[in-house]
Amino acid sequence: MSKQSFAGLKVLDMSWVIAGPWLVKYLADAGAEVVKVESSIHPDPTRTSPPFKNNVINLDNSAYFVNYHSNKYSLSLNMNHPSGAGIKIIKKLIKWADILVENFTPGQMEEWGLSYESVKEIKPDIIMVRMSQLGQTGPMSKMPGTGNQLVSLSGFTHLTGYPDRDPSNLYGGFTDTGSARLTTVALLAALCYRKRTGKGQLIDASQYESGGAHFLAPIIMGYNINGNIPARNGNKCDVAAPHNTYRCKGDERWCAIAVFTNEEWQGLCKAIGDKSIELNPKFVNFEARKSNEAELDAIITRWTSNFTRDEVVQKLQQEGVPAGIVEDAQDLYNDPQLNHQGYFWEVDHPAVGKTRVEAQAFKFSNSPFKLSSPAPLIGENNDYVCTKILGIPEEEFVEMLSDGVFE
Repeated sequence: MSKQSFAGLKVLDMSWVIAGPWLVKYLADAGAEVVKVESSIHPDPTRTSPPFKNNVINLDNSAYFVNYHSNKYSLSLNMNHPSGAGIKIIKKLIKWADILVENFTPGQMEEWGLSYESVKEIKPDIIMVRMSQLGQTGPMSKMPGTGNQLVSLSGFTHLTGYPDRDPSNLYGGFTDTGSARLTTVALLAALCYRKRTGKGQLIDASQYESGGAHFLAPIIMGYNINGNIPARNGNKCDVAAPHNTYRCKGDERWCAIAVFTNEEWQGLCKAIGDKSIELNPKFVNFEARKSNEAELDAIITRWTSNFTRDEVVQKLQQEGVPAGIVEDAQDLYNDPQLNHQGYFWEVDHPAVGKTRVEAQAFKFSNSPFKLSSPAPLIGENNDYVCTKILGIPEEEFVEMLSDGVFE
């Protein structure tokens, strides 16, 4: 087996929810040694979020957490313990680590005495990644929240939904996923810089910018240049007609169809098998189809309703028409393409049991991602991290354990 990309890299993961943990998952799955610091007093929200195995709610039973934390150690730690022991352990881990990742509201790390300047004094060449909602500075930087708020603040909610209805929020924290990916690229650049110079970096990654506004650049440019403020448009597309989802045979079964060119339009008409549609003056060209899109959607729905999703998609794709089924969770889980590509890893988690978690959406030919361990139980690796990684004597560890440091 080829060596993994980040074998030997040491990561102190003080992040939670999705943005930070997703970034760290890239590193962990590529061989980095990761210690996730968490607390049973203030647990990671993904530990308290459904779905739970058999609907039993506890900190180890969330599939949400299990999905994002494979290949990590868990150290449960009371950072506010009156003895100061929690902070002392963190400082030992900073000295051990190459990378520190956190995504708390600005000011929290400083409250613990862990500003970048303080961290750099402990480990001069450390790379500190700070992934707060709105960045470390600015008039709104200390505003708390989650990706759900940022989706609205970034403008996505205004654009999502139908023109005659209220906005429809995107599912989950879309900004978390985008910021995790872009910040990973920034982290790779910092690692290359450190390799060349021996110097660390502070990465201030605003989720608002990297996972939000960044992806709406055309919308922002349209306003900046022409004063345009686009409205919600449902499933429509300015350069395609028809462009929608259509009901198929079965209970809540749908397919998506998008026609951009005259050739695709002719292919759609051929698949439907009704020449009169193609010859109808209301649909003779793109402008006509766009003007009569509602009537066209009704005609297509009458046709798709007679067939299953797969039958519709097969008929259309044979004629060169872009079409696909609308998949639900079960469809995704059993999707032959995802399974062929190895998108899911089979894990045997001590609390959840045998299940699947997401691997990575890309592969390296010579440095593979690999599943070494399922997501940890909370505090599962306290003893190992303290006594083996940090070299704390067993007697001292037991004393701190009895004193409630590891909570």
